[in-house]
Amino acid sequence: MRRLSFSLNLLLMRDENESLLRLVSSTESTPLCSPTALRRRAVTLLAAIGTVLALAPDTRAQDAAPTPTAAPIQWDANYRSAGNRPLGSNSFGELIQEGPTGGIWQRGTLLGDLGGVRSTLGGYGVSLSLVETSEVLGDVSGGTSEGIDYDGLTTLTIQMDTQRAFGWRGGLINVSALDNHGDNLSANDLGTLQTSSGIEADRSDRLWEAWYQQTFLYGRADIKIGQQSLDQEFMDSQYAGLFVNTMFGWPMIPSADLLSGGPAYPLSALGVRFRAQPEGPWSYLVGVFDDNASGLASGAAGDSQVLDNHGVNFRLRDHPLYIAEIQYSSPALGSLEYAGDRGVLPGVYRLGFWYDDGKFADQEFGRDGLSLANPASNGVPRLHQGNYSVYAVADQLIWRERPDTEEGIGIFFRGMGAPSDRNLVSFSLNAGITYREPFEHREDDVVGLGMGYAQVSSRAASLDRDSNDDSGANGPVRTGETFVELTYQYQIVPWWTVQPDLQYVLRPGGGIANPHDPSGTSRVGNELVLGLRTNITF
Repeated sequence: MRRLSFSLNLLLMRDENESLLRLVSSTESTPLCSPTALRRRAVTLLAAIGTVLALAPDTRAQDAAPTPTAAPIQWDANYRSAGNRPLGSNSFGELIQEGPTGGIWQRGTLLGDLGGVRSTLGGYGVSLSLVETSEVLGDVSGGTSEGIDYDGLTTLTIQMDTQRAFGWRGGLINVSALDNHGDNLSANDLGTLQTSSGIEADRSDRLWEAWYQQTFLYGRADIKIGQQSLDQEFMDSQYAGLFVNTMFGWPMIPSADLLSGGPAYPLSALGVRFRAQPEGPWSYLVGVFDDNASGLASGAAGDSQVLDNHGVNFRLRDHPLYIAEIQYSSPALGSLEYAGDRGVLPGVYRLGFWYDDGKFADQEFGRDGLSLANPASNGVPRLHQGNYSVYAVADQLIWRERPDTEEGIGIFFRGMGAPSDRNLVSFSLNAGITYREPFEHREDDVVGLGMGYAQVSSRAASLDRDSNDDSGANGPVRTGETFVELTYQYQIVPWWTVQPDLQYVLRPGGGIANPHDPSGTSRVGNELVLGLRTNITF
């Protein structure tokens, strides 16, 4: 078992003008340790967080007094919450809000105005965001092995408003970079299809997104050109963004079935995206992108992240990936509600598809017509021209305590399918429920319960049966993988959240063989994964 040493040193200094909080965190990988030592370090970590919570002043909002006049409220149909994916460009405007200037406990970022740097850059239309996401995840039962790993992600995003910078109206330039550090629990210990964390990735420093967006028709349409990560706009669910598991972000089917896992975190691809948002409930997204960010062919061995280790492949010589999505929002974009009138509970519904014009390997048969499990096969899979999927996403607020807030209960659903012959996963779904402000005066806390399911395609399952027939063995045949997740996001101060998390996985990998069973007849046991995540916005 790997040993994790994680320490938090907190120094609080005050003078008559301001408070300064210095937080130092460090991780160190060392040799094997006992379960007792691991438990001792977990207790130390929780005690450190408890100390911070005790020192933090009460920043809870008080109930607002009723106003005699009903003020109009305009709902933003494109509201997105930052969640299990890295905090990307679409949520950037929310990240850099400073909030009240009452000191370190009230402002929106740990470092505030950076001694005037942010306000100076803002005068030239430049915005700067730096976010650190760190987590400790442990497999305490089941899996290919039990262990604890630390992984982290630092995301730097810079944007420029071209009108403020040099007078060009409607333009936005975005550049973001990632630093991935730590280890990968899913790869090391779990063997799951639906990986346990949305920030898990190979260690690297990489360019993530680099694009230019131009708005026209008075903001009702825009076009984006450059290197883009599709998980920031397509197939997105507002309420699913709370959760830690990867599949609540970029879904299972594109992750498993597209080349290199698709142009999504931590990879991205060159392309063009067009969006139209006419007055009313409908909006439209259409895009075309290079379909293979790393160049790894379908069915080939290798690590796509290693092949594009720094995000600068800038490939344009591959096949096109087409994607389109139609969205229905209620209340409609531009509509008004009034305080004191509960009105329509907001919801967003999406229907979309993607088509990849590349070549994809058959999951069972080779070019010679034999099963790939047949010892006489040449081992070269049959190739299919093109791949596609259809998907649907629903986000709906079903109850809120007050009509002028988004605190309340929301539900979400996302399902999609793909052909079985050329894909490992032919069907997947996510669903769940979230509750914002579960306790009085904790309006920025969110608790959620969600689930995910990935169905192994019938052609891939047939390959398992072929292998048993040809070898005379009685190994497991993959069917599907299911997980449930319970999580609570606690906001300590506006720039810092902590999030304990629990996941339970049934039939990991769809029911893969246990590597520790010499007979090869048993499958990997069900897994219990416990974790703690923290987000700090600098």
